[in-house]
Amino acid sequence: MILASLARYYRRLAAKTDDMGNPKVPPYGFSEEKIGWILVLDKEGRLKTVVPNLTADKKPQPKLMSVPQSFKRPGTTPKPFFLWDKTSYALGVEANKNKAEAKEKPFTPSEKTFDAFKQYHLDLLQNSEDEGLQALYRFLQNWQPAHFAAENLPAEMLDANIAFSLEKPTALIHKREAAQSLWAGCLKSDEALEGLCLISGDTALIARLHPAIKGVFGGQSSGGSIISFNKEAFASFGKEQGANAPVSEQSAFAYTTALNYLLRRENNHCLTIGDASTVFWAEADDNATAQAAEGFFAQVFMPPNDEQESAKIFNVLEQIGKGCPLQEIAPELSPNTRFYILGLAPNAARISVRFWLDTTFGQLAENLAQHWKDLHIEPCAWKTPPSIWRLLLQTAVLGKSENISPVLAGEMTRAVICGTPYPLSLLSQLITRIRADGDVNGLRVAMIKAVLQRRFRKDFIEEGVPMSLNNESPNRAYLLGRLFAVLERIQYQALGELNAGIADRYYGSASAVPFSVFPRLLSGAKHHLSRLRKDKAGMAVNLDKDLGEIIAKLPETFPRHLSIDEQGRFAIGYYHQKQSYFAKKETAETIEN
Repeated sequence: MILASLARYYRRLAAKTDDMGNPKVPPYGFSEEKIGWILVLDKEGRLKTVVPNLTADKKPQPKLMSVPQSFKRPGTTPKPFFLWDKTSYALGVEANKNKAEAKEKPFTPSEKTFDAFKQYHLDLLQNSEDEGLQALYRFLQNWQPAHFAAENLPAEMLDANIAFSLEKPTALIHKREAAQSLWAGCLKSDEALEGLCLISGDTALIARLHPAIKGVFGGQSSGGSIISFNKEAFASFGKEQGANAPVSEQSAFAYTTALNYLLRRENNHCLTIGDASTVFWAEADDNATAQAAEGFFAQVFMPPNDEQESAKIFNVLEQIGKGCPLQEIAPELSPNTRFYILGLAPNAARISVRFWLDTTFGQLAENLAQHWKDLHIEPCAWKTPPSIWRLLLQTAVLGKSENISPVLAGEMTRAVICGTPYPLSLLSQLITRIRADGDVNGLRVAMIKAVLQRRFRKDFIEEGVPMSLNNESPNRAYLLGRLFAVLERIQYQALGELNAGIADRYYGSASAVPFSVFPRLLSGAKHHLSRLRKDKAGMAVNLDKDLGEIIAKLPETFPRHLSIDEQGRFAIGYYHQKQSYFAKKETAETIEN
């Protein structure tokens, strides 16, 4: 299912071109690689010049170029690429790894890899009549690793990938018709056996090894494999390597090329969530509909900086949450579009599938809308709708992304896109952070509310969670949170700003073991109210009234401890009550003005 949908996506990409008129993905037998330098040869094979092929960024990076396909090299025997490679292969030099010597001697010879590159190409090119291939043939006959210094070539090109051209930088040798015909012959393996391809259903040559998948966060730079049988223990019925899961060479190329395209960050189809690289794509009758779905999903997970544009996206989700049909809200989006989300994580040279979602865009949009509906709280906790990553930062120590639990990130993302209950670990992490730093902010409370509300809707708990202040709620944990906010308010009005108020000193224990804290806090509140009646009589009356109303709804004795769910309700009650005082203050200031 995964590989078949990726192969179909490849065919869609192959029919499209980029801004320069080039195909979005390379044809069969080619791959897009980072080529940093181009060696320009004359017809006699002499080196004319070296031209950088780098981006115009502050830190220039090698540009992507379609070249004859790379592969995972064997561990011991050097095996070169066709018509391009690293300097250690193509020129026989590599950067000096001895830092003490590097300034005086920036490179060291790599004769073994150069000899492999040289012999491979001399054997292939000796009978060619093409002037470009002949130029490279003569170059390799005469080139020696020592020539690198003699030609005064830049040290920056060491260990970079290089390609060759004839007479001018744009006349790349690997793009010549003769070179491509020669490469097509190389692709036909005598070792490959015919079989039934599990992806296409056609009888074709079966790939022994599949091309490498690059760009998975935390994976090897050389790439990894989803399908790999390199040990006898992995094989069955006497079959070797790719024959254990027969995929044709064409299909193997298609799905790996599509996946490599999706994993490149500049294509805006990849998110890093925890330790998983998450890619997504759509499938529809026409490209415009598929692109609209992909663009919408990307903007939900990576909200645009423009507030108006961001508001438009989340307004669509809000309307969906109210039951409005998708096509009435956004005609360019079709609910029947197939949508795929794939989470990948590295495991040595292999890549593991963390999660896989195959759904309709209509269902996905409903799940996303439900997430924002569950998350909504009054007063609103954000000016611009937060991304999942911004929400997860609230669970991290010091608010640093590197402290986000990768497991939690993956579970939360799965809950958002699949509409399943949020992980309970999210609730416990939020409560832990609140107790540690005392910051009961809107985003944290919104997430706590979302966890509890979804658990209620899934019948895991008996009572829902109010969106805004509910003066009628009889829930003891919610009431205790409100009570704590009132006590904090009384102290603040009586004594002003303190270095350490009751929230700083007692929030953690009050939310976990109310029995041990609240009697002491109520005793202190009596003294604060007495003082307040002298200076702010009206304020004292109102706060005393709030205090009495809440206490009247509570049982005679405070509970000895609150469960994790109840601690969440405590935080919501505290937030609602505290924010109600801010709202009253703003209203009063507005009336005065």
